[in-house]
Amino acid sequence: MKPLFSKSQLLPVGLVLCTLLPATVFAADVSMSDKAFLKKAAQSGHYEVQGSNLALKKSKNADIQKFAKQMVADHQKAEAELKALAKTKNVELPPDPSFMQKGSLMLLETYSAKNFDDEYAENVGVDAHEATVELFEKAAKDADDADIKQFAQKTLPTLQHHYEMSKKLDAMFD
Repeated sequence: MKPLFSKSQLLPVGLVLCTLLPATVFAADVSMSDKAFLKKAAQSGHYEVQGSNLALKKSKNADIQKFAKQMVADHQKAEAELKALAKTKNVELPPDPSFMQKGSLMLLETYSAKNFDDEYAENVGVDAHEATVELFEKAAKDADDADIKQFAQKTLPTLQHHYEMSKKLDAMFD
């Protein structure tokens, strides 16, 4: 059987193929667990920002307003860092919260007054931050990629602070 290309033709054909393949094929691979962390971190951030923006619109409580403003500012800063990191790792991040988080936001939007404040403090405050802290603790300890591990370690103290703040806020409504 005759070869498709001669030896002298292989180099130009190889160069053409290399230019047609996406750059991600040549990027350093990020482990599946690190990709999952980046994606879950993005979704968690989206959830907390969207929930906090909702609180800024709906709540009349000064403590809720103060907490929500800090959540938006801190999580948008972390999101920018996360996006930059994901870009260097060629990982595409989801643009929205997860399906379950979207459902939680839709339910949260139905509440008003003190019921809203209570649900926001519990769900976007305590529950979301507890899960996010666990996610970041695991990545800070177990991430395969050094840059991803460093991001998780750097971001974790802020998230732990948010969690402590949210528990105090939630206790106001019990």
